[in-house]
Amino acid sequence: MNLNNKPLIGILPLYDSDKQSIWMYPGYTEGIARAGGIPIILSVLNQDKDIEAIADRLDGYVFSGGQDVDPLQYGEAMLECCNEIYPPRDDLEIKLLEAVMKRDKPVFGVCRGLQLINVALGGTLYQDINKQMKRDQQIQHFQQNNYEYPVHEVTIEKNSKLYEIVGSDKIRVNSMHHQGINHLSSRLIATASSSDRLVEAIEIPELSFGLAVQWHPEFLWRDDEKTLNLLQAFVEAARKKMI
Repeated sequence: MNLNNKPLIGILPLYDSDKQSIWMYPGYTEGIARAGGIPIILSVLNQDKDIEAIADRLDGYVFSGGQDVDPLQYGEAMLECCNEIYPPRDDLEIKLLEAVMKRDKPVFGVCRGLQLINVALGGTLYQDINKQMKRDQQIQHFQQNNYEYPVHEVTIEKNSKLYEIVGSDKIRVNSMHHQGINHLSSRLIATASSSDRLVEAIEIPELSFGLAVQWHPEFLWRDDEKTLNLLQAFVEAARKKMI
């Protein structure tokens, strides 16, 4: 039992295929700590009973960025435009998401996390938005550096939890992805989009708090109050679910 009134937040790990190791950007852990939680970087587990135990014991879950989701998970062959995959992580996250949703624990997804949630709940992805998505505008969705600086605007639906948290229907965000949501899961609601109509945020109506964004708050929260508010709202939802 957590006795200090700070929720335990599990962060799904990043995987370095060259070093065959897990790692994490400090912005994730420091952001969760600044928002009032205790960050815990998880391992790549493969035992169902261990995944169930993690779902029982922690208070909230961050589905972080990283490699592309294996197209096999949404019934497609891997195209040349798809980048590196790591199926063990896909398997872990899909199982963990299911276990967490059964317990109505708070979920927050970032970039790949948004895409993984969509796939886990029955949606599909563009394996490369520049090659597969017809767009009127060619917005830069993969900035090469200076990730703490936003590069494009997103429009937020006013009847959404995201709007309630940030208090605005337009915000500027950073962007580091080449994939995105193609067919949205019927179990999700799209609550933000870019001007080229790419889904930029989703919410999970089945959860008390289930929200994911296509951008990277871990690089923005230090200088952007709206982003810090987003992390704080997630951590507060986790605090209310403390066991």
